[in-house]
Amino acid sequence: MMPSATALPRYLQLMWGITQGSRRGPKPRLAVGDIARAAMEIADADGLDAVSMKAIAERLDLTPMSLYRYVEAKEDVYELMFDEAYGPPPPGLATEGDWRARVTAWTMAIVDRQLAHPWTTALPMTRPPAGPHTLRWTDAGIAAFDGTGLPDAQRLSTLLLISGFTRNHVRMSADMGAFDPERASSADHYTTVLSQVIDADRYPNLSRSVASGYLDDGGVDFFDEELRFGLDLILDGVAARIVD
Repeated sequence: MMPSATALPRYLQLMWGITQGSRRGPKPRLAVGDIARAAMEIADADGLDAVSMKAIAERLDLTPMSLYRYVEAKEDVYELMFDEAYGPPPPGLATEGDWRARVTAWTMAIVDRQLAHPWTTALPMTRPPAGPHTLRWTDAGIAAFDGTGLPDAQRLSTLLLISGFTRNHVRMSADMGAFDPERASSADHYTTVLSQVIDADRYPNLSRSVASGYLDDGGVDFFDEELRFGLDLILDGVAARIVD
């Protein structure tokens, strides 16, 4: 049963199309999707720090105070942005192959959304997402584990682990310039720095790692390899639990 409208914040009522009965005042001019898209345009162009009530209002040709008919705080805007950025899952997502192939497909689709809007990985997660698009992604992720025998609680825990891993991986990679050819060369600089400040006697294990060339590539290939490696580690753990 859907909770009563009075139990939900205003922005969630609007996201889900839940009416609260008669509401005094003028009829709202906007949909919350308009606010979300305006905020996204700002974040895409100038970064998450540029998103403010004032900036959103200017983009929508409104006063900042008028936005408070739809949202109560900036955190509400963040959740609107998050849900809009992910959008609905692709049709048929995570329905082909065995459970591992399905979970991998779900994860890569999540990463695609994160890469399209890297600021999504920097949004403060002060509360669990509750938007309709986000929950459809979660529902598809739960279904990806069908046939494993895993209870729903463990499926949700695994999805949370994967989401946290991809969020951190995309954010760190973007911060370090992995997707910027001009900045990706900084990996070579890092290797050069390490080779000058560490020695095999004091740092035998790190020296061996540097000498292996592992840190030489900081670009997109390195991002993909590390993404696959981390996901495989998680899924190997799930596979071991299924066997047990």
